[in-house]
Amino acid sequence: MQALGYMYKRVKPRPEWLAAPAVHDVFSMSGCISEYFADYIPFWRHNGFWLFDSPSILKQVAAEKGVDVGDLNLFYYEAYEEEYDRDRRAWVPFAPDDAFRTNVEKPAAAKLEGFDITTFSAHTSPECSPLSCNSFATTIATNEHCLIESFEEARSIVESDRLDGCEPGPCRIIAVYSVGH
Repeated sequence: MQALGYMYKRVKPRPEWLAAPAVHDVFSMSGCISEYFADYIPFWRHNGFWLFDSPSILKQVAAEKGVDVGDLNLFYYEAYEEEYDRDRRAWVPFAPDDAFRTNVEKPAAAKLEGFDITTFSAHTSPECSPLSCNSFATTIATNEHCLIESFEEARSIVESDRLDGCEPGPCRIIAVYSVGH
Protein backbone atom coordinates (compact mmCIF):
# COMPACT_ATOMS: atom_id res chain seq x y z
CA MET A 1 0.00 0.00 0.00
CA GLN A 2 1.22 3.51 -0.72
CA ALA A 3 0.53 6.53 1.46
CA LEU A 4 -1.89 9.04 -0.10
CA GLY A 5 -2.41 11.58 2.67
CA TYR A 6 -4.93 13.12 5.06
CA MET A 7 -8.34 14.77 4.92
CA TYR A 8 -10.79 16.29 7.39
CA LYS A 9 -14.38 15.26 6.71
CA ARG A 10 -17.87 15.86 8.05
CA VAL A 11 -19.04 12.29 8.58
CA LYS A 12 -22.71 11.87 7.77
CA PRO A 13 -25.10 9.13 8.83
CA ARG A 14 -26.31 6.68 6.20
CA PRO A 15 -28.72 8.51 3.90
CA GLU A 16 -32.26 7.10 3.87
CA TRP A 17 -31.99 6.29 0.15
CA LEU A 18 -29.07 3.90 0.84
CA ALA A 19 -30.96 0.71 1.68
CA ALA A 20 -28.12 -0.90 3.62
CA PRO A 21 -29.29 -1.23 7.24
CA ALA A 22 -25.87 -2.43 8.48
CA VAL A 23 -24.40 0.96 7.51
CA HIS A 24 -24.55 3.59 10.28
CA ASP A 25 -22.37 6.29 8.71
CA VAL A 26 -20.22 6.82 5.63
CA PHE A 27 -16.40 6.88 5.87
CA SER A 28 -15.85 6.73 2.09
CA MET A 29 -12.90 8.56 0.57
CA SER A 30 -15.15 10.52 -1.77
CA GLY A 31 -16.77 13.74 -0.64
CA CYS A 32 -20.17 12.90 -2.08
CA ILE A 33 -21.92 12.05 1.22
CA SER A 34 -19.42 12.79 3.98
CA GLU A 35 -18.05 16.08 2.70
CA TYR A 36 -14.54 17.44 2.80
CA PHE A 37 -13.91 20.17 5.38
CA ALA A 38 -13.91 22.92 2.73
CA ASP A 39 -13.09 23.75 -0.88
CA TYR A 40 -9.35 23.35 -0.33
CA ILE A 41 -8.07 23.23 -3.92
CA PRO A 42 -7.67 27.04 -4.30
CA PHE A 43 -5.05 26.97 -1.49
CA TRP A 44 -2.78 24.75 -3.64
CA ARG A 45 -1.26 23.08 -0.56
CA HIS A 46 -2.44 19.56 -1.37
CA ASN A 47 -0.07 16.87 -2.55
CA GLY A 48 0.02 14.94 -5.82
CA PHE A 49 -2.82 12.69 -4.64
CA TRP A 50 -4.92 15.83 -3.96
CA LEU A 51 -4.84 15.19 -0.20
CA PHE A 52 -2.52 16.60 2.48
CA ASP A 53 0.93 15.35 3.44
CA SER A 54 0.40 15.94 7.17
CA PRO A 55 -2.28 16.90 9.69
CA SER A 56 -0.37 20.13 10.42
CA ILE A 57 -0.67 21.36 6.80
CA LEU A 58 -4.34 20.39 6.82
CA LYS A 59 -4.94 22.29 10.07
CA GLN A 60 -3.22 25.39 8.65
CA VAL A 61 -5.46 25.37 5.58
CA ALA A 62 -8.57 24.83 7.73
CA ALA A 63 -7.56 27.76 9.95
CA GLU A 64 -6.95 29.98 6.91
CA LYS A 65 -10.37 28.98 5.61
CA GLY A 66 -11.94 29.71 9.04
CA VAL A 67 -13.03 26.12 9.62
CA ASP A 68 -13.26 24.78 13.17
CA VAL A 69 -11.87 21.23 13.01
CA GLY A 70 -13.20 20.28 16.45
CA ASP A 71 -16.26 18.50 15.10
CA LEU A 72 -14.59 16.97 12.03
CA ASN A 73 -13.10 13.52 11.57
CA LEU A 74 -9.47 13.20 10.48
CA PHE A 75 -8.75 10.40 8.02
CA TYR A 76 -5.53 8.99 6.62
CA TYR A 77 -5.58 7.07 3.35
CA GLU A 78 -3.39 4.49 1.67
CA ALA A 79 -3.99 2.83 -1.70
CA TYR A 80 -3.10 -0.38 -3.41
CA GLU A 81 -0.20 0.44 -5.74
CA GLU A 82 -2.25 -0.19 -8.90
CA GLU A 83 -5.66 0.93 -10.13
CA TYR A 84 -8.06 -1.32 -11.97
CA ASP A 85 -8.81 -0.28 -15.55
CA ARG A 86 -12.30 -1.73 -15.96
CA ASP A 87 -12.25 -1.32 -19.76
CA ARG A 88 -9.03 -3.31 -20.14
CA ARG A 89 -9.82 -5.54 -17.14
CA ALA A 90 -6.27 -5.07 -15.90
CA TRP A 91 -4.37 -3.59 -12.96
CA VAL A 92 -2.12 -0.70 -14.00
CA PRO A 93 0.30 1.44 -11.96
CA PHE A 94 -0.56 4.99 -10.97
CA ALA A 95 1.49 7.77 -9.41
CA PRO A 96 0.90 11.15 -7.80
CA ASP A 97 0.51 14.21 -10.00
CA ASP A 98 4.14 15.30 -10.36
CA ALA A 99 3.11 18.97 -10.48
CA PHE A 100 2.78 18.75 -6.68
CA ARG A 101 5.27 17.75 -4.00
CA THR A 102 4.21 14.53 -2.29
CA ASN A 103 5.87 13.58 0.99
CA VAL A 104 3.23 11.96 3.19
CA GLU A 105 3.96 11.79 6.92
CA LYS A 106 2.68 8.47 8.28
CA PRO A 107 0.52 8.77 11.41
CA ALA A 108 1.94 7.71 14.76
CA ALA A 109 -1.36 5.99 15.54
CA ALA A 110 -4.32 5.22 13.31
CA LYS A 111 -7.20 2.76 13.26
CA LEU A 112 -7.94 0.83 10.06
CA GLU A 113 -11.69 1.22 9.52
CA GLY A 114 -11.91 -0.81 6.29
CA PHE A 115 -11.38 -0.55 2.55
CA ASP A 116 -13.15 1.72 0.12
CA ILE A 117 -13.34 1.41 -3.65
CA THR A 118 -13.06 4.82 -5.30
CA THR A 119 -13.20 5.94 -8.93
CA PHE A 120 -10.55 8.22 -10.46
CA SER A 121 -11.59 9.03 -14.04
CA ALA A 122 -9.48 12.22 -14.01
CA HIS A 123 -6.59 10.28 -12.39
CA THR A 124 -6.13 13.06 -9.82
CA SER A 125 -8.60 13.62 -6.96
CA PRO A 126 -10.97 10.96 -5.66
CA GLU A 127 -14.38 11.02 -7.28
CA CYS A 128 -17.12 8.56 -6.29
CA SER A 129 -17.19 5.61 -3.95
CA PRO A 130 -19.56 3.13 -5.60
CA LEU A 131 -20.41 1.46 -2.29
CA SER A 132 -22.09 4.63 -1.04
CA CYS A 133 -22.51 7.01 -4.01
CA ASN A 134 -23.95 4.37 -6.33
CA SER A 135 -25.70 2.36 -3.56
CA PHE A 136 -23.69 -0.83 -4.14
CA ALA A 137 -23.69 -1.34 -0.36
CA THR A 138 -27.25 -2.59 -0.86
CA THR A 139 -25.87 -5.68 -2.66
CA ILE A 140 -22.29 -5.85 -1.35
CA ALA A 141 -21.70 -6.52 2.34
CA THR A 142 -19.98 -3.63 4.13
CA ASN A 143 -19.25 -2.72 7.71
CA GLU A 144 -21.03 0.00 9.70
CA HIS A 145 -18.94 2.68 7.94
CA CYS A 146 -19.86 1.50 4.41
CA LEU A 147 -16.41 -0.03 3.90
CA ILE A 148 -15.25 -3.52 2.91
CA GLU A 149 -13.66 -5.52 5.74
CA SER A 150 -10.62 -6.89 3.88
CA PHE A 151 -8.32 -5.98 1.03
CA GLU A 152 -8.79 -9.41 -0.53
CA GLU A 153 -12.58 -8.98 -0.60
CA ALA A 154 -12.26 -5.46 -2.08
CA ARG A 155 -9.93 -6.77 -4.79
CA SER A 156 -12.33 -9.58 -5.63
CA ILE A 157 -15.20 -7.09 -5.94
CA VAL A 158 -13.19 -4.76 -8.18
CA GLU A 159 -12.13 -7.61 -10.48
CA SER A 160 -15.69 -8.95 -10.78
CA ASP A 161 -18.63 -7.45 -12.62
CA ARG A 162 -20.28 -6.45 -9.34
CA LEU A 163 -19.58 -2.74 -9.90
CA ASP A 164 -21.08 -2.59 -13.39
CA GLY A 165 -23.10 0.60 -13.69
CA CYS A 166 -21.01 2.64 -11.23
CA GLU A 167 -19.29 5.91 -12.07
CA PRO A 168 -16.73 5.79 -14.90
CA GLY A 169 -12.99 5.53 -14.54
CA PRO A 170 -10.47 3.22 -13.00
CA CYS A 171 -11.03 2.00 -9.44
CA ARG A 172 -8.53 2.19 -6.62
CA ILE A 173 -8.69 0.20 -3.40
CA ILE A 174 -8.29 2.61 -0.52
CA ALA A 175 -7.42 1.73 3.09
CA VAL A 176 -9.34 4.17 5.30
CA TYR A 177 -7.85 4.99 8.72
CA SER A 178 -9.29 7.21 11.42
CA VAL A 179 -6.74 9.38 13.19
CA GLY A 180 -7.09 11.35 16.41
CA HIS A 181 -6.90 15.15 16.14
